[in-house]
Amino acid sequence: MTLQSAQESLRPELIAPELAIIVPTFCERDNVDRLIVEVKRALMGVSWEIVFVDDDSSDQTAEYIRTLAPRFPNVRCIQRIGRRGLSSACIEGILSVSAPVIAVMDADLQHETLKLRDLLAAIRGGADLAVGSRVAQGGSFGSMSQRRQWISTSSSKLAKSLLNIDISDPMSGFFMLRRSLAMRVMRDLSGLGFKILLDILTTMPSNAVVVEIPYEFRSRHAGESKLDSMAALDFALLLADKTIGTIVPTRFLSFCLVGGLGVVLHFLILTTLFKGFGSSFTMGQTAATGVTMIFNFFLNNQLTFRDYRLKGWRLFWGLLSFLAISTIGAIGNVGIASVLFTDYHAAWTVSALAGILISAVWNYAVSKSLTWRAG
Repeated sequence: MTLQSAQESLRPELIAPELAIIVPTFCERDNVDRLIVEVKRALMGVSWEIVFVDDDSSDQTAEYIRTLAPRFPNVRCIQRIGRRGLSSACIEGILSVSAPVIAVMDADLQHETLKLRDLLAAIRGGADLAVGSRVAQGGSFGSMSQRRQWISTSSSKLAKSLLNIDISDPMSGFFMLRRSLAMRVMRDLSGLGFKILLDILTTMPSNAVVVEIPYEFRSRHAGESKLDSMAALDFALLLADKTIGTIVPTRFLSFCLVGGLGVVLHFLILTTLFKGFGSSFTMGQTAATGVTMIFNFFLNNQLTFRDYRLKGWRLFWGLLSFLAISTIGAIGNVGIASVLFTDYHAAWTVSALAGILISAVWNYAVSKSLTWRAG
């Protein structure tokens, strides 16, 4: 049997689905069945597939999705291990499909599944990007709390102001786009945080045709919201990346922010031990340096490299490697500053800042590649 005849013997929907739906998941096992059923009802007569991208959920979401293969051959799962993040999950899902049209939606059933047909109609009608909007006329935040509505609308206003975006709901997580547009912007996406649409809007060409489809935001079906205290930081980092990220890597800015907090902690410890308890300066400096290094590691693991967060034994070995890297950086810091001050007679402030900058770049570049292996 030739390859062509083998392909012709397969069902059309398994050969070339018109629509691929990317659904990032983290502990959403109890929502999977209902989402698939709703999509099937909404897209009667449309050739589609769903790609769940799961960040190694503790509730075995990925394993459960695999058990559905006999009943739903057009449903599959990508399981990511050692990586976290909604935007980066969507990017990996998009890159895994060949359908000419791609949708992104959440697994929690808060997005109005029936609107998939309206979004697809907009794409078929000539739009490059169709956005499900809670703000456009006819849309609604549903039963969302007043606090979350305020956060969403305030974030939208800030994003539209800083990034010059002209749609009503740039914070939406429910949208559809042509694969050609996705591939055009893919290499320029930051992949930071959880607002992949905002990333796309600020990266796509200005002549792309955008259509908004109103929808009602529904209550979560099962499980708990994944928005946590880090969501605000993720959003801030995304805004920073889209405004100054071409000049200074956003992750490096976060790394330096953590380092700045570490400097404050260092002086607090040193002052307490040296001035408060009368310890020697050397002992106070050594204790402050050690504690600050450990503080910087754990905060960077939680914030700067959140999507590559280390756990278990990897956390222990990561700490050891970070301490070794930071020690070398500290030696380099002192050495460079001393040479500039002593041999080149540079001002002490300039010498100190040069040493700090060199050590910061060293610590970031090497720990990014070795400790967190973030590429």
